[in-house]
Amino acid sequence: MKEYSLEKRAAYHLWTFVSSKLIATAGSQIYTFAISLYILHLTGSSMSFAVNMLCNILPRTLVAPFAGSIIDRYPRKHIAITAQTVSTISIGGLLLYSVTIGLSLPAIYTTSCILSITSMFASNAFTSSLTGLVDESRIQKASSMNQIAVSIAQIASPAIGGILFGLVSMSVFLTIFLIASSIAVVLDSTMNFTLFEKEKEKAEQQETVWMSLKAGLVYVKNQPLLVAIICISLIVNFIFTAFNIGFPYVVNTKLHMPSVQFGMVEGAFAVGTLLLSIYLSLGKEFKQPFQVSKIGIIVLGILMAAAAIPIFIPMSAASIFIFYLMLMFLFGSVNILVNIPIMVLMQKKIANEYKGRVFTILETFAMGMMPVGTLIFGVLYDYVPAQWILLIAGSLLIISVFILARPSVMEKAAESGDTVPVTKHRATSV
Repeated sequence: MKEYSLEKRAAYHLWTFVSSKLIATAGSQIYTFAISLYILHLTGSSMSFAVNMLCNILPRTLVAPFAGSIIDRYPRKHIAITAQTVSTISIGGLLLYSVTIGLSLPAIYTTSCILSITSMFASNAFTSSLTGLVDESRIQKASSMNQIAVSIAQIASPAIGGILFGLVSMSVFLTIFLIASSIAVVLDSTMNFTLFEKEKEKAEQQETVWMSLKAGLVYVKNQPLLVAIICISLIVNFIFTAFNIGFPYVVNTKLHMPSVQFGMVEGAFAVGTLLLSIYLSLGKEFKQPFQVSKIGIIVLGILMAAAAIPIFIPMSAASIFIFYLMLMFLFGSVNILVNIPIMVLMQKKIANEYKGRVFTILETFAMGMMPVGTLIFGVLYDYVPAQWILLIAGSLLIISVFILARPSVMEKAAESGDTVPVTKHRATSV
């Protein structure tokens, strides 16, 4: 009876977890889509749009290095529910503000900062708790279904947002997000985050957050391959902000694409991501993952430069829509070819007890140049023709990867896939 009860509970956790992720992500994506268009339509300035992106990136970047240790030291269920509740309250506050006073950029920016931090804690707390929510036989299934839920939300949300934008007020979008976030809180509270969790070693919990972070930094420093990946991530993320800011700006402000079509174009990215994710999950493991990622980054550079074509060459509205629909589908597909091989490579190279902190450090460094790039390109798009920025950024991306992923670095990646042994003191397992 006990085994049957655990089996039933694990199945409940699986579907509740996926449902919560789908609902919360869909609400967030619809809100993000609408608020981005709202800012562009309100100001017509890429800088204002860039500042909102900065509010989504910078707080997360600053808090990320310490988030992993905090999540490991306190009940993850409490962290996940608290973070989701704070998100709900912040959206409710913005809704009340919009109804009584009216939306303003400072209010939007403040809410974006809060949501950036809370979403990171909620997402990481859930990811870290997956082995406690379901049994080992369901872990791979839960991970796959989680990605499918996110992809479905990313496909449907821009389409819904594009249809609703211009027909309803921003208060409706805020209400949708508020309801979705509230449902997610209720669903999360019904789950037992430690149902299958193994008891942790007490000695490991005595290490301070700073000591844990320092040990991870020392570990990364001693591995040239990880240092190379960090350098590539810094440059790629910096240059890629040119596209993240420029694409919505060009499509909406310069080419005046209808919001419904823009929503479908945004959704094409998620379709490409979903289809290639399914394909890779059924295929064989990459023999040279770093080489695949290098080729993928080169293709992204070409696609980024190609985004400027409709500005150089006069095209009909229908042709522009089809062109960008195909471009974003390819972007989503190639993006998976860049990220998944790198993740596979790091899973092999990083010692298990350091994986949590190293992944957090890599994410922090990868996002470190994005605030700088957001500010720089946000200003440039107001003064420099967008097509030239996209062309130069795409070219720089290709040149950078040829330099940073030169043959000597590629040879290190092709060497033994064994994890590097830990010779330092044993740090907190993440």
